[in-house]
Amino acid sequence: METQRLFFGIGLPDALQQQLVRWRADNFADDAGRPVVAANLHLTLAFLGEVKSETAQKLQQLAARIQQPAFDLDLDDAGHWPRPRVVWLGCQRPPRGLLQLADLLRAQAARHGCAQSAQPFHPHVTLLRDAASRIALPPRGFHWRFRVDHFSLFSSQYARGRTRYQALASWPLT
Repeated sequence: METQRLFFGIGLPDALQQQLVRWRADNFADDAGRPVVAANLHLTLAFLGEVKSETAQKLQQLAARIQQPAFDLDLDDAGHWPRPRVVWLGCQRPPRGLLQLADLLRAQAARHGCAQSAQPFHPHVTLLRDAASRIALPPRGFHWRFRVDHFSLFSSQYARGRTRYQALASWPLT
């Protein structure tokens, strides 16, 4: 049976992707880490891993039943995780809607055999991978806000040395 590497996430608006790429270029040295390409900037809600087609279809049916209001998301925090060597942008105060949506999707994924991280949900957008062990974060004062009115199921495809994320299906937040 065929499997795909999948995750539920929130894609960033194109204009915001471009703003973040420019901001990252202005605030991090060229050797700070490997930049995530603009089209791959997203916020993961639930990582699913390698999923069989049948399970993916069931998870999509369950996702379609979610009834939740849209919410605003503020990217106003940044950090560096040395162990996975990642620099990220996140929220100082994640909105309740975001936390509820992630909890629902993570619980559904776990019930259908998708391994879930034991780590608590920490909403973030990965900016740099393979980050240097010591990295200077930009001074506080940055802030981007965008409306989250849908979430998506993404596939993660690796080919020719590059990872590409593709939205397979999306569902509105009302």
